[in-house]
Amino acid sequence: NKQTNKQTNKQTNKQTNKQSIVQFKQAPLPFVGQKRMFLKHVQAVLDKHIDGEGEGWTIVDVFGGSGLLSHTAKHIKPKATVIYNDFDGYAKRLKYIDDINRLRQIIFNHLHGIIPKNGRLSKEIKAEIINKINDFQGYKDLNCLASWLLFSGQQVSSFEALFAKDFWHCVRQSDYPSAEGYLDGIEIVSESFHKLIPRYKDQEKVLLLLDPPYLCTRQESYKQSTYFDLIDFLRLINLTKPPYIFFSSTKSEFIRYLDYMQESKTDNWQAFENYERIVVKASTSKDGIYEDNMIYKF
Repeated sequence: NKQTNKQTNKQTNKQTNKQSIVQFKQAPLPFVGQKRMFLKHVQAVLDKHIDGEGEGWTIVDVFGGSGLLSHTAKHIKPKATVIYNDFDGYAKRLKYIDDINRLRQIIFNHLHGIIPKNGRLSKEIKAEIINKINDFQGYKDLNCLASWLLFSGQQVSSFEALFAKDFWHCVRQSDYPSAEGYLDGIEIVSESFHKLIPRYKDQEKVLLLLDPPYLCTRQESYKQSTYFDLIDFLRLINLTKPPYIFFSSTKSEFIRYLDYMQESKTDNWQAFENYERIVVKASTSKDGIYEDNMIYKF
């Protein structure tokens, strides 16, 4: 009986440990462009092309953004080495979730019962909220503040730009969840993609996750509003080699450019020959319906 109980306890502990490893389905804090709608497709591609738990593989999240792709890759292939290029300082934001939640509560409590949800703030109340933000003794997260106070997903690159906008009551009603475990086991770096990718040029079993800012779209939420332009896009295209998973949108002209590459046999066209494509329909109240694309090649 003792032996049976011991075995049962071991099995229970294994199950408990397995269940305690939480997979995030979206990033803990707001980030424009996180790929939560593609997670099931990413998992299907990784399971199809990378055996087992990914031992011997390196997965490089070149444009790490919110880290959601890195987190997902590590969860699906726990024995792979996952590199998260945190160029936008998202990991730092995660350290201050308690401060972010405190400021959210202050702003929400001030507006609750005075301004209806999604209602516009008067100049007087807006001035009061700005004073609350300025007086707050803690970390002030610009991305979160923009999501609480600006209408329809507007983005800003500075507090000055934020304070110049009209304010709306879009403050979420609950605190953000803990980010505990979100980046566990992941190597965090912060550098330009054109320095990061060549480091893995001659290595086998290296998968590139490529989710750059989309061309022809606004990039205020990123660390540098001009850090990814047409020249950078062309540079990235020339650095890309299989295996890769590459994200883009019809709001840019990525797919058209790939068609042009195949027709004209431009530099590095072979890297994109016979790629596979997954399309997810998306919509915003501002831009209407568009397509998000995930292309991949192994």
